Amino acid sequence: MAQRIKGQEVELLLVEDNSPLTSINDVRSFEMAAQLEMLTEGYLGETTDRHDTVYRGYRGRMEVHFENGEILAFMRRLVDKARNRTPGARVNAKVTLAFPGGDRVRVLLRDMQFGEIPLSFGSRADYGAISLDFAGDDYSQL
Repeated sequence: MAQRIKGQEVELLLVEDNSPLTSINDVRSFEMAAQLEMLTEGYLGETTDRHDTVYRGYRGRMEVHFENGEILAFMRRLVDKARNRTPGARVNAKVTLAFPGGDRVRVLLRDMQFGEIPLSFGSRADYGAISLDFAGDDYSQL
């Protein structure tokens, strides 16, 4: 039996101010990356460069389909948050990876910040979707 994980074993839960966003559960795709930057510096009298790494937080992207107008209300709340109209509002995500061998790994993305949020309909046969680009300071494994 393969021990690799597929998308069907990944559960994503978005939480806004301690309340699950149950209206955003049709996640089509999800990706995240730890943002590491390599630094290189060369000095006189040395024959090789010196290297270092700086951690710049995490970034990611998800695409979700939607079944009701609540997604537009969520988009409006993100705009209000960006305009400091809702002080203290936070969006977190919990990603659960259920491996075939029985291991369950949980990753918590704290205080997600969002970029442009396009709402798209590719054609008359495509479902409506939004793409959420996000970033944050740090993530943790629970």
